Amino acid sequence: MDDRGGSFVAVRRISQGLDRSNTCHSSSGSTAWLGRGLSCVCAQRRESDARPSFDLTPAQEECLQRLQNRIDIPYDGSVPEHQDALRDLWNAAFPEEELHGLISEQWKDMGWQGKDPSTDFRGGGFISLENLLFFARNFPKSFQDLLRKQEGDRSVWEYPFAVAGVNITFMLIQMLDLEAVKPRTLVGATFLKFLAENDSAFDLLYCITFKMMDQQWLSMRASYMDFNTVMKSTRRQLEKELLLEDIMRLEDVPSYKLLTR
Repeated sequence: MDDRGGSFVAVRRISQGLDRSNTCHSSSGSTAWLGRGLSCVCAQRRESDARPSFDLTPAQEECLQRLQNRIDIPYDGSVPEHQDALRDLWNAAFPEEELHGLISEQWKDMGWQGKDPSTDFRGGGFISLENLLFFARNFPKSFQDLLRKQEGDRSVWEYPFAVAGVNITFMLIQMLDLEAVKPRTLVGATFLKFLAENDSAFDLLYCITFKMMDQQWLSMRASYMDFNTVMKSTRRQLEKELLLEDIMRLEDVPSYKLLTR
């Protein structure tokens, strides 16, 4: 992506996995990707919209506050913990390849917009890196399948994996209204019930959503220009599944079964 915010990096599918010498190509396109100068893929609400609020139990309030504290942390490339997490993400993604530096052309192989991933974390903060790392550690097969685009009849021009991940983090924060004092939507209130039972519920929901998004991508035969449409469809499907009857935990959500370890 250039400094004017007028283009993004799309990933061209390589039929035999990742080609290290020529994986990413610059392409001008729509402002679908969250990043410098890019608009959010999520629908915006008017400030005048009347929305109900839902009372929380003390346990839910505590869990929400912990999650909000995570959301408030920006990615800071000067913090050793953040540097270590970024290295850990690389090692989880490409255990067979040594990383030459936290600023390196190698990062484009993961689907970052440039050689410095820190510029792409601005929209999602440190939690978006934590989400990716949780996905890589807990569902390594699904993580690798999505990273390397190994499933389905795919588009010639694919979505960049890592930048899509940051978009998903941001979309979930919006959808669940997690920056509010208390949830103002039924889906947000429902999620907090899961969070009170599982402190990693947001990270787990992220993994479910990423896999769901890829399934939507394949079923819609989407290409990079369709990313906005795919994300909106994913949000609708996710809200529908979270509000199904008899969903007592996130593992009961139908799309959870798409994940493999």
